[in-house]
Order: sequence, then C-alpha cells, then structure tokens
Amino acid sequence: MNVVRAQREPARRYAKRLKEVIEELNVEIREALEKDLPDILSLCSQLDNGQILDMDKAKGIYNRINLYPNYKIYFAMAGESVVGMFALLVMENLGHLGASSGVIEDVVVDTSWRRKGIGRQMLRFAIERCKEANCYKLTLSSNIKRKDAHSFYESLGFDIHGYSFKIEINNI
Repeated sequence: MNVVRAQREPARRYAKRLKEVIEELNVEIREALEKDLPDILSLCSQLDNGQILDMDKAKGIYNRINLYPNYKIYFAMAGESVVGMFALLVMENLGHLGASSGVIEDVVVDTSWRRKGIGRQMLRFAIERCKEANCYKLTLSSNIKRKDAHSFYESLGFDIHGYSFKIEINNI
C-alpha cells in the first residue's frame, strides 16, 4: 500500500503543478510611470490596511525614486488592467568585489487577481533583471507572520539566509 501511495504522490504533484501552469495568467511586466500613480497608490493601499498616501506626497517620492538610476517600480498588466506591482532596486556595492545586489520591495498582487501566477511572473522578471545586472544576490523581506508568502518565495528558489532587523524610528 505504501509503495502504491509513494508512486501516486509524484504524479499528484505533477498534476497540481500542471494545473497551476495552465491556470497561470500571462501578464506583461512594464515600468510604472508618473501617470500611473493612482494605480500604484491603489495597490499600495492593499499593503497598508487601506490607507492611501496623499497624491502630492506620492509625486514627490516618485520623483525622488526616479533620481536613482536603477530603482524602478514595475506593473504586471493583464490587458489594460494593472494587476500587480513591485519595486526593484539594483545597487552597486564596494563590498563583494563590486558585485551589485538587488532588493525587492512593495510586492503586491491585486486581491481579485491572486493565485493566478502573477506574483511568480513578477518575481521571475525581477530575477532576470538582476541576472542581467550581474547581481550576486536578490533579497526581499517578508513579515514573519506571512507563512503563505514565505512558502511562495521558497518555491521560487529564495531561501531564508539570516535575520532581518528593524527599528521603528518614531519610537526612539
């Protein structure tokens, strides 16, 4: 009985992954522009418990982000619909013999578009950009409570490599 179950298990995993690939929605990843700020803020509100940044403040931040040569905000597009976003910073380093590294921030897929492979495509895109930039690593952080997100990141090849520390500056 255990042998039969063991033989069926890889087939089940294959069938599950095949179903995920078939259901994966093909999206276009493009750089977000200033005119896209309303869509950026709408997606960010899903990260920030519904809170939305003031548009004037958002424009100022967006313009400062654009001063960085390798800091971009990207959208996942399904046709004309914005369905996800993330920010990618590729930074040069004096350590690691000058090898660049990548940092992903603000990963969000619109709640109505989740579990369709969009996040997977966004992160694969980020990984490819980092490969093109000869980065030695790509990092992201995730709240310790977000177990599903951790499993998702691990499925893409990310591994837990250390601790992430923060300090709430306003509480000092």
